[in-house]
Amino acid sequence: MGCVCVPGPLRAVAVLLLVGLTWVLASSILGGDSNLVVKHFFSGTNEEPTTEPKPRRYKCGLSAPCPQKHLAFRVVSGAANVVGPKICLEDKILVSSVNNNVGRGLNVALVNGVSGELLDTKSFDMWAGDVTDLLKYLLPLHEGTLVFVASFDDPATKLNDEARRLFEELGSTAVKELTFRDSWVFVGAKGIENKSPFEQRMKNSKNSNKYEGWPESLEMDGCVPLRSPSEG
Repeated sequence: MGCVCVPGPLRAVAVLLLVGLTWVLASSILGGDSNLVVKHFFSGTNEEPTTEPKPRRYKCGLSAPCPQKHLAFRVVSGAANVVGPKICLEDKILVSSVNNNVGRGLNVALVNGVSGELLDTKSFDMWAGDVTDLLKYLLPLHEGTLVFVASFDDPATKLNDEARRLFEELGSTAVKELTFRDSWVFVGAKGIENKSPFEQRMKNSKNSNKYEGWPESLEMDGCVPLRSPSEG
């Protein structure tokens, strides 16, 4: 009997196509990108798919770096009476539950307005504490001292007119209306000439509260300018 013989070049092409189709089929079954496989098969390249670069992280999680002679900060109020507040400055956590230095009421961090050095942190219970402790803390502040404040649970029940006036002198506009269980974050300074641009308040309202009995937590970040040594 006669033999039908396939010429060598055609046999090679057939084998090549068979291997290619097998590769495409296997890729489809295993969830691969068949178009990419075909492209690699016929081009002979081994290029890896490009990946998007990760967004750059700046101090305290800011979306952009601060200008020179400015401090990057982020202030987060507490969530209800469960999650404590947080104050970050220049990528250093000054106040947090992890640092074990938060408390119910007002959480305050004092910072040197010329050098950016942390001076002190303290919390003041505005539900069952003594507002006199807060007054004694704020009255002797030196000119230029930066004051970072984050509320936790209740920031206002024990606030009297004198305490509110002291915060107004630091640049606050919201403190005069601050009430029971409001959320409040604030950055001010001793001797500030204008009202501070760094302040947020969320009113406690049963109609809009995120948590039962408390409004949502507030988060504020930005770049606070340092004072020159002559100003300090």
